[in-house]
Amino acid sequence: MPVDAGAPPRLAPQRISANGVEFSCIVSGPEDGPPVVLLHGFPEIAFGWRHQIPALADAGMRVIVPDQRGYGHSSKPDSVSAYAVDRLAEDVVALAAALGHDRFALVGHDWGGMVAWHLASRHAANVATLAILNAPNLDVLPAYALQHPGQLWRSSYVAAFQIPFIPETALGAADHALLRASLTSSSRPGTFTSRDLEVYREAWSQPGALTAMLNWYRASARSAPRRSMRIGQPVLVIWGDRDVALQPSLAEASAELCDDVEVVHIENAGHWVQHEEAARVNELLVAFLAPTTATPGRRR
Repeated sequence: MPVDAGAPPRLAPQRISANGVEFSCIVSGPEDGPPVVLLHGFPEIAFGWRHQIPALADAGMRVIVPDQRGYGHSSKPDSVSAYAVDRLAEDVVALAAALGHDRFALVGHDWGGMVAWHLASRHAANVATLAILNAPNLDVLPAYALQHPGQLWRSSYVAAFQIPFIPETALGAADHALLRASLTSSSRPGTFTSRDLEVYREAWSQPGALTAMLNWYRASARSAPRRSMRIGQPVLVIWGDRDVALQPSLAEASAELCDDVEVVHIENAGHWVQHEEAARVNELLVAFLAPTTATPGRRR
């Protein structure tokens, strides 16, 4: 049964083919509204934007929210190389094009934010504006981690994810107890309800999902060093400062590659800032995106 079965119509997913992948994708808001693509991170799915989708749609935007490659009910290619960040960025461009949009606003959290940083710098013509939630620029992260031992320690789990088979076994054990704990132990009490966790558990239980999700980390570790590229589009960085995995100063380190950027720190929120401070995040996103998406990126 699809993960969002029984969801309200604006959150009901559809199937979209793009870049050789079948995506499960939520599309909401007026058909002629300016397009905005929301990219989730690990270990979430499109459902992770459930607090933002109605707010952005009600503000007049055409909201496009996929389960990204390897996640939920989207396709899960077998090879590690299929999850290289270039391929993940191409997915977003192709998905938007399949829906008739050549240019769009982009919002990303966690791994979705890292893909969004990459996409905005390498496919600048496609991205009108960029909003990032608790996600470092991949061009910045390696050097930053080497200069900040605390961040290097926080990122040590990435090395464990490189081991074949064992991480999948650990993450799937006891009905995905570790993944459930990764959400509940790093967020305010009550942030994720039992219903929320059941939706995620169903997504993690899809055949090949755990390996595909981990392959994002494996592909990144095998990639060649990246050349830092500046980002000229308007950028908004929202950072929950109580993030247990990412230091707050990564926001400023990433912002140094931007020509036009605002950084907003939310001191009492953590990594799951869009859940913990949904109203504040929605307010910031609508204020930032509405003026700059006035001209839709729809092909005529």
